[in-house]
Amino acid sequence: MAKKPFRVGMIGYGFMGRAHTNAYKQVGQFFPSEHQVVLKAACARNEAEIKKFADQWGYESTETDWRKLVERKDIDAVDICVPNNLHAEIALAAAANGKAILCEKPLAMNAAEGRKMVEAVERAKVPNIVWYNYRRIPAVSLAKKLIDEGRLGKVFHYRAKFLQDWTIKSDLPQGGQGLWRLDIAAAGAGVSGDLLAHCIDTAVWMNGGMDSLCAMTETFVKERMHNLTGKVEKVGIDDACTFFGKFANGSLANFESTRYARGHKALYTLEINGENMSLFWDLHDLHRLQVFDYKDDGPIRGWKSVHVTDNSPDHPYMANWWVPGLAIGYDSSFTHQVADFLAGLSSGRPAGPTFRDALETQLILDAILDSAKSKQWVNVGKV
Repeated sequence: MAKKPFRVGMIGYGFMGRAHTNAYKQVGQFFPSEHQVVLKAACARNEAEIKKFADQWGYESTETDWRKLVERKDIDAVDICVPNNLHAEIALAAAANGKAILCEKPLAMNAAEGRKMVEAVERAKVPNIVWYNYRRIPAVSLAKKLIDEGRLGKVFHYRAKFLQDWTIKSDLPQGGQGLWRLDIAAAGAGVSGDLLAHCIDTAVWMNGGMDSLCAMTETFVKERMHNLTGKVEKVGIDDACTFFGKFANGSLANFESTRYARGHKALYTLEINGENMSLFWDLHDLHRLQVFDYKDDGPIRGWKSVHVTDNSPDHPYMANWWVPGLAIGYDSSFTHQVADFLAGLSSGRPAGPTFRDALETQLILDAILDSAKSKQWVNVGKV
């Protein structure tokens, strides 16, 4: 039986553009679907670079104006892989043209902008999702399954951290390709929106919404040369952020992110403590879930390492890959997201996080920056 084409238009060709494209190319080999992904067009302002990207990854055509791409009749879905300040404009235009939208995280520059995006996709009734891929690492998905089954009982604590070290150099410039994350005008925030956004999305998905929080941020290098203007300009993003807060279920939150933790390239860990069980996960050992089960009575009670590679339904996604014991990697989380999105198209049950789901994370991010500025507790806004 002929498959339905799912014709993708990719906007952007950087790290995430490659990660998403790799997922589009892999998904049909491992996750059978009634849809066949077609890499229809890639778009960026630099004509030479986007043609090189399209040739390498197998896109059929290129564009240098994203407006032309979203208007093309031979495009079913628009993948937004550009700096944060462009998400909303592209998403609004894509929705108006009836395109499905897969948007990089965070959803928007702020919650007000995010609300407009939610309203647009819901008014147009177009499928939509935000690329919070860490949800779909099998060990993290297994943790979610255990929580949903009530194995932990009442949850007391959720803590997470995401540490990097790549911006410590004071002579590193800001702005432009590759360094737009240091430019407040393009990013909207620093590590809070870049790193903590992942931690928050996973936390809300696992543990429910957050009521209130108190945050502290710091910008260690106050001025940097701007690549676009050639001038030394004030740095507006947060280099480090710590916050604590309270979830709606009464559990306590403790989060930290920084790009000034020497020796850490991408240390993302999370831990959940409940009355019956505790769970711990580390991105550096991503196929393992550490579990402490209080019901394991006797002299061998303790933390155990669960190797999440079984090809039974008990270990999410793994039945579609190799044989038990063989681990998959970071890239597979994107493949899982595409697989779930395509399954949602077939079933009519949208895969998350949708734009509306991601707005909840955006509201928490806004509250973090508001709290850090006011140095007070702040209530998190409602979706």
